[in-house]
Amino acid sequence: MTKRTTILVAGIVIAMAAWGQTDAQAADVIIYANQGAASGIRDLAAGYEKATGNKVVIVTAQGAAFNEKVNANEPGDVVTGFLPAGLDDLVKRGKAVEGTVVEFARAGNGVAVKEGARKWDISTTDGFKRAMLEAKSVMHSNAGTGPYNTRMFQKLGIYDQIKDKIKLSEGRPVASYVASGEVEIGIQQTNVIQPFPGTVYLGPLPPDLMEYGRFGAAVMTVSKNKEGAQALIKFMMDPANHALIRKSAMEPPAR
Repeated sequence: MTKRTTILVAGIVIAMAAWGQTDAQAADVIIYANQGAASGIRDLAAGYEKATGNKVVIVTAQGAAFNEKVNANEPGDVVTGFLPAGLDDLVKRGKAVEGTVVEFARAGNGVAVKEGARKWDISTTDGFKRAMLEAKSVMHSNAGTGPYNTRMFQKLGIYDQIKDKIKLSEGRPVASYVASGEVEIGIQQTNVIQPFPGTVYLGPLPPDLMEYGRFGAAVMTVSKNKEGAQALIKFMMDPANHALIRKSAMEPPAR
């Protein structure tokens, strides 16, 4: 092989390597996962990477921090949120592409207590009601599925009896308050409240009290990889991948 040929071959190899890197980078998908959907997104993303070989970059934040990232038009391809209000608002404000919003999962609330503390049987409505009345303090979040609890307590006819001992979490997972002993019983989304060190998960709310929060995904307006974004969303919706959603205590959409 002549020196010129060697140089030419080396140049082709370098060019192909550079092209391969660019192609791989183009296949990366950035998804914004809010606290309520983060656990399900992690399992879905891992499944997508295994199935396609394409990397998924997950950006997680909660509350105001999540909204700030989206509002600042930081790089991203897919955004998740609560349905219908959360994603409808992003579409109206031009942050998500109209017509791309789909539901991919749902989750209800579950109950946790501090490790070593009393473990109420909350598997029935009567048992759950008894726990709420006997507990010294009860906490739930003030966003997502949190407000559902007020309706539930009113439905049970105990809201006026327990309202003075109800606390709302502020910037921290409910389970962290339970683990520290700041509250006796915590209620939050099944996939958010557990697992958490120092707590014991008692289980989901009884079926007749369960109210589900719905989670959706949409292509972000700022996306530079809309084709990749749509491919990931399609994977998230595929019934063949529902086991990945259930893995973290979320559920597929009701059909």
